[in-house]
Amino acid sequence: MRSRNISWQVLGSLVLALASFAFLPIVHDEIGTLNFPMLDLPPPLGGQGGAFLSLLVLLVSVAALSARTVVTEATIEIVAAHVIALLLLDMISTAGNGNAGAAYYVLLAAAWLLAWRCVTLLSGLQPAARWAQILLRLVIPAIFGLWLLIFWEAITRGAGIPFILLPPPSAVGARIATSLPILAADVQQTIFKAALAGYAMGCAAGFVVAILADRFLFLRRGLMPIGNMVSALPIIGVAPIMVMWFGFGWESKAAVVVIMTFFPMLVNTVAGLAASGHMERDLMRTYASSYWQTLFKLRLPAAAPFIFNALKINSTLALIGAIVAEFFGTPVVGMGFRISTEVGRMNIDMVWAEIAVAALAGSVFYGVVALFERAATFWHPSVRGG
Repeated sequence: MRSRNISWQVLGSLVLALASFAFLPIVHDEIGTLNFPMLDLPPPLGGQGGAFLSLLVLLVSVAALSARTVVTEATIEIVAAHVIALLLLDMISTAGNGNAGAAYYVLLAAAWLLAWRCVTLLSGLQPAARWAQILLRLVIPAIFGLWLLIFWEAITRGAGIPFILLPPPSAVGARIATSLPILAADVQQTIFKAALAGYAMGCAAGFVVAILADRFLFLRRGLMPIGNMVSALPIIGVAPIMVMWFGFGWESKAAVVVIMTFFPMLVNTVAGLAASGHMERDLMRTYASSYWQTLFKLRLPAAAPFIFNALKINSTLALIGAIVAEFFGTPVVGMGFRISTEVGRMNIDMVWAEIAVAALAGSVFYGVVALFERAATFWHPSVRGG
């Protein structure tokens, strides 16, 4: 059964729906009428779209307050919130960018409150089925991300923000759809060549040096201060040097990534190797275990969360390093090259398309590393608690 507490989000949506009647019409077109071409509504409803939408929000808010179960309320809110947002975007598309009135933003806020309430309800659910738990973990962030795009689209179109300052997501999506071959070539050059190669070499080198620094005290005392200093080097200073050393190909970008990923792995691995407890080490000594036996059977497993933390940090650093390094010399392909050249051509939608693809690739990369972490450190309390 649903909680008896009255949701302030739904009450807020109800109040905003009532307030929106004072600001009608929602959008202004050249002939002063409001319509829903998407719904093909006949008069007089087609000419009273603003009042219809305000009434719809009002009825949905009342229905949500009257729902008897959490699932029913969440379903009403999630469906209604996105339908209202879709209708608002359709209205502003019909009336023209920059023609939004006050009621447009009031009803957008009302729909957002309904979506907020839905996410709050979903976050409190604890289903017994495993598939339902996984579904909730996907649905909740998806709703958050979708509403970021809805706000972006609604505000840029409603306020008439110049395209060169901030294009709407629909324009970015259209650019992605029409530029797939270019984007694929850029991803191949930047991610699959420079970023992944540098990531693998940098992390492997940092791990090996961390083992050596743990084995030999003079290395640990000598390398750690240098590592802290080198990790603070600005990438915009290192990248041109790497280009001069290794040329304009992907090799110079991979070298920048190696520098960026080496020391996070070194520092985290050294800290992880020291994380095992004294009692466990004493137990291994009572078994007459050698250094390498203790390392592989005790200290490396204890250091696994630290190592995977470095791998996750480096998954984002590698992509950033490869893209920034391409600003200082590259063949006529690559994500950094494309961003720098398209900014100069004022093709801002292409710039945002590259940013979106980079963000998606970085998220997938991070997610893959996180999945490997869960599989390898299933015994750790942080994983068992999740």
